[in-house]
Amino acid sequence: MSLIILTWAVFIQTLRYDFVNYDDPSYVYQNTTITSGINLANLAWAFTHIHSENWHPLTTITHMLDCQLYGLSAGWHHFTNVLLHAIAVVLLFLALQQMTGALWRSAFVSAVFAVHPLHVESVAWIAERKDVLSAFFFMLTLLAYLHYTRTPSIGRYLTLALVVLLGLMSKPMLVTLPFVLLLLDYWPLGRIEAHRSNTGRQVLHLVLEKIPLIMLSAVSSIVTILAQRGAIGWTEQLPVSERISNAIVTYVVYIRQMFWPAGLAVFYPHPENRLPIWEISLALIVLGGITAAAFVLRKKAPYFVTGWLWYLGMLVPVIGLLQVGWQGHADRYTYLPQIGLYIAVTWAVTDLTRLWRFQRKALGAVAVLIVGALSCRAWLQTSYWRDSETLFTHALAVTSNNDVALNNLGIIFLDKGQLDAAISKLQAAIDLRPENAPAHDNLAKALLKKGQLAEAMVHYRKFLELEPANVEARNTLGTVLIQQGHVKEAIEQWREALATQPDNGNAASNLAWVFATCPEDSIRNGAQAVELAEKAFRISGGKIPMIYRVLAAAYAETGRFADAVDTAQRGAELATVQRNPALAAELENNIALYRSGSPQRDPTITNGSSSPDAE
Repeated sequence: MSLIILTWAVFIQTLRYDFVNYDDPSYVYQNTTITSGINLANLAWAFTHIHSENWHPLTTITHMLDCQLYGLSAGWHHFTNVLLHAIAVVLLFLALQQMTGALWRSAFVSAVFAVHPLHVESVAWIAERKDVLSAFFFMLTLLAYLHYTRTPSIGRYLTLALVVLLGLMSKPMLVTLPFVLLLLDYWPLGRIEAHRSNTGRQVLHLVLEKIPLIMLSAVSSIVTILAQRGAIGWTEQLPVSERISNAIVTYVVYIRQMFWPAGLAVFYPHPENRLPIWEISLALIVLGGITAAAFVLRKKAPYFVTGWLWYLGMLVPVIGLLQVGWQGHADRYTYLPQIGLYIAVTWAVTDLTRLWRFQRKALGAVAVLIVGALSCRAWLQTSYWRDSETLFTHALAVTSNNDVALNNLGIIFLDKGQLDAAISKLQAAIDLRPENAPAHDNLAKALLKKGQLAEAMVHYRKFLELEPANVEARNTLGTVLIQQGHVKEAIEQWREALATQPDNGNAASNLAWVFATCPEDSIRNGAQAVELAEKAFRISGGKIPMIYRVLAAAYAETGRFADAVDTAQRGAELATVQRNPALAAELENNIALYRSGSPQRDPTITNGSSSPDAE
């Protein structure tokens, strides 16, 4: 109960916090499949589609369930995260206590896991549901494995495999779980006895025992690599030497942050080639020294080698050897791996002080101070997650060269209509990293809102150079080109959009309008206009009155004036129902034009205004 109270005392503040504009949109509130809640089609989608460059169907389903139960009330989504974290804390305590028989040491490790500031990101960030959900299944795996080892049976092994599978479907980082179980065989379970002559056969037997679990991990790894192949593209831009150097330093950075969790941020820029040789060398010496000590002391302090290899091994999938994104490291990656360090340090300190006369009282007092200090720091760190502006302003304050924080602040100012501030932040992000594609996209949007069309086009072109498959940007660029009188180039952009995404109603509608209404005879094409307009109409489901306007114009261009009148009338009625009197009035004017046997002509296409947009 004390562990639950401690956890909620730190994280209950998140129940009044909002979503943030970093991953939360794609994971939850801008993903219509998620927001529509639980149904058979959505459940099938969760298992057969990639969600935010990951395949984690159980995590996806929990987001759907939250939307089903709570809508987009962010506080309740936070509630689920905290609840899962609290349960994981209790399960960790039960697993450690039952494996080791050490009540207070298990309680201390669990308390540190509950409130360490490095874990704030995993709990306070709704998009990191995968962390707390996978932690729940990770702890269940420990208990299921303990249950199996005490009385092995096929039923208990199948239960263990099922829990591992559920964990992998929550977050694929759990691919290292079979390795962790093998470490537990050494200590505390004692299934590998180092002093026996048949140790090699013991190890082989225990490895073979885990082959089915390793196979599950292998499949999960392959699926993850396929799912993240777009994001893993950053690997090609970071030389192997830079990735290895950063991985070595990051292992030590996480240790430092464990003991001194200050200056934590939602995003740490990758150092690329900026790491000094002395820092890499020192980190390598530290890692090598600790590893050597762990093996030398493995008989006297078996918990040390288990805890240390737990930490090293669990971080392998996220240490940056395969780079996903531009972060140098991330707090959330320590969520489960650092449990190994907590165990190693806690048991080591207890052993080193066993001859103290007042050991229990002294260590008890120190434990209370440590947990209290971590709780206060975690409370403060959690407070930065209250909203996006606070989160990224803090990130800028404690990091340098942070183009991601600048980009996200730019988005915030853009949404607020503070265009000058948005442009300033976004340009600063691009100055730091010219290949920051989202910054180019957002800067183009800000410049477009400010009426600086030529400047906006520059950044849309750069964005599409970096992300050529982005259909939304092509649609927008096409509209800007039309406004500047570049009709043929606009047509090419919309055709590219349809080539990338054939069912894009926006591009189809825009092309149909130009082919139906352009004053230039060489550009108009009535047959294509009808084909594209009917396609846009099918995609829209007949629910967008502007599409009726486009379709009517296409019919008129081919001489089907009766169809044009009928379509425009239905569009006017729909516009009236949707309380869009301006469009309804325009469609009534179009009806009069079609009844007179005249097609529609849009002079603004060539002299620099806009074409209708399907969205």
